[in-house]
Amino acid sequence: QVQLVESGGGLVQPGGSLRLSCQASGSISSIYAMGWYRQAPGKERELVATITKDALTNYGASVKGRFTISINNSQNSVTLQMTSLKSEDTAVYLCASMGARGTTWGQGTQVTVSS
Repeated sequence: QVQLVESGGGLVQPGGSLRLSCQASGSISSIYAMGWYRQAPGKERELVATITKDALTNYGASVKGRFTISINNSQNSVTLQMTSLKSEDTAVYLCASMGARGTTWGQGTQVTVSS
């Protein structure tokens, strides 16, 4: 089993920056990619960004050019650097790992963008 723990959420002003981290533990050998998704109240979960172990990235259209995902294979962690934040970015951000046994989700961390 894989366990994922997110950290770094909080309150930030529009135009500000925030960094989210996700730490994986447990049965991590089969993980081939990790990523971030988000879900706002009343909306469906949407892709933020994913990254493979060899650093191939994919971003959701609404965050391209503003967010950057990176992976640290030795530390089994993934980081999401968010800049130029907008109120529309307010959501629970969930970390995910993709592996041979399917997808594992973290519990999520709240990001609120407000003045």
